[in-house]
Amino acid sequence: MSAPARLRAALRLTLKTCAWAALALVVASVVALALAVQGSPRWPGPAEVSAVDVARARSFLQRNDPRRPAPGPLRTMVATEREANLMLDQLVRRLAPGTPGASAQLLLSGGSARLQASLPVPRSPVTAWLNISATLHETPGLPTLDDLQLGRLPLPAWLAKWLLPRLVERLHATPEGALALDMVRRVRLMPARLEVVYEWGDHGLQRVLGTLLPPSEQARLTAYAQALAGALQAHASAGGGAGLPLERLLPPLFTLASQRSVGGDALAENRAALLTLALQATGRRLSDLVPAIQAAPQPQRVTVTLAGRDDFAQHFLISAVVALEGGGPLADAIGVYKEVADLRSGSGFSFNDIAADRAGTRLGLLARRDPRALQDRLARGARESDFMPDVADLPEFLGRREFLATYGGVDAPAYRRMLADIERRLDALPLLRAP
Repeated sequence: MSAPARLRAALRLTLKTCAWAALALVVASVVALALAVQGSPRWPGPAEVSAVDVARARSFLQRNDPRRPAPGPLRTMVATEREANLMLDQLVRRLAPGTPGASAQLLLSGGSARLQASLPVPRSPVTAWLNISATLHETPGLPTLDDLQLGRLPLPAWLAKWLLPRLVERLHATPEGALALDMVRRVRLMPARLEVVYEWGDHGLQRVLGTLLPPSEQARLTAYAQALAGALQAHASAGGGAGLPLERLLPPLFTLASQRSVGGDALAENRAALLTLALQATGRRLSDLVPAIQAAPQPQRVTVTLAGRDDFAQHFLISAVVALEGGGPLADAIGVYKEVADLRSGSGFSFNDIAADRAGTRLGLLARRDPRALQDRLARGARESDFMPDVADLPEFLGRREFLATYGGVDAPAYRRMLADIERRLDALPLLRAP
C-alpha cells in the first residue's frame, strides 16, 4: 500500500474512532442524565407546619436572638432536628415557590448528617426532578460533602469533594450566601441537634438588614412608603377620622405596583406593597427596617381597619405577607397559634380571626401565583366584601372550657366543620375563589 493510501486509511480510522468516541460520550451522557433526573420527587417533605411548630419557632428565635448580650464576638445557634428542617423547608419553598413535592430534610447523627432533597429541574419542558442524597461530615469548620447521589446515579467521592468548593463559590456569589459564609465559623452535627457557631460583631444587625434589603429593595420600599404617606395625607385633608378602611389603601398602592411592574418584577412589587400595609396596620414604621427612608415623608399614625376592626386588618395583612413569602401552610399555622395563645391568655378563641387569616392567606398566594392579575384588580378598586366575608355570626372570645366543650379542640371534627364553613364563605368571593 502506497504512503498516500496508508495516510487515507489512517485518517478514516481516526475519524471512525472519533465518531464512535463521540457517540459513546453522547450515550453515556444520556444514560447519566436518565439516571440523575427522575419524573417525580423521591423524598417526602416534612410534616405540615402546625401551631406547635409556630410556638417552637418563636421559642427558637427567642433563644437564639443575636442581639442579646453575650461574652465575646462568637455566638452559638442551637436547633433541634425539627427546627432545622422547618427552616430548610422554608428555604426550599423560596427556591421552588408553588411546586408541590419540593422538599429537603436533614437526618442528624453524631458527627454527620444525611441530606435528602427533591427539587424540580428549572425551566424543564417536561416534569423532571433532581432527587439528591448526600452525607455531610463535621469538621473544625464547615461540613464536608461525601457520598453524593443524584437520582439513581451515585457519584464517586472524589467528584463530590471536587463539587463542594464549586458549590461554595456559587453560594458566595449571592449576598445571603456571602454573609452566611463570612459569619459562620463552625457547624456541629449531633444526634437530633444542630449547632452553628457564628461571629455577630458590632454591626451584625446592620449587615443582615443590608443583605436582606439591598439598595434596590430599600428604594422599592421607600416608594411604597411615600405612596402610603400620600394616601394617608389625603385622608386627613378630607377630614377622615382615626380609622381608615383597608379598601381605601389598596388601590393607590397597587396602582403603583402595576406601574412599577412594567418591565420589572411584579412579585417583588406585590411583596413591598403588602409589607408596607402590614407594618402600618401593626403600628410599625418602615424606617425601622430601612434607615434610608427616614429622610422621606413618614406615614401618619392612622389605624387601618377591615370590617370596621383593626385586629381583622392585622390578621389579614400579616397572613398575606407570610403566605406570599412562605406559603399557605405557614400562614395558617401562625393564625391558629395566635388563637390558641389567646385561648390560654384569657382573650379567647375567635373563629372570625381565623377567617381574616385565611382571607389574607388566599390574597398572599394570589399575589404570588398571578401577581399582575391581582395588581390590575386591586388598582381598579375593591370593596371589603370582595376579599373579606361576613363573619359577624362566627363565634369569638371563646374561653378554654367553652371551646373544648363545643368544638373538642383544634383538629376535632366540630372544629374542622367550622373551618370548612369559613372556606365556603371565602369560595363565594370572586377575588379569593380557590383555583
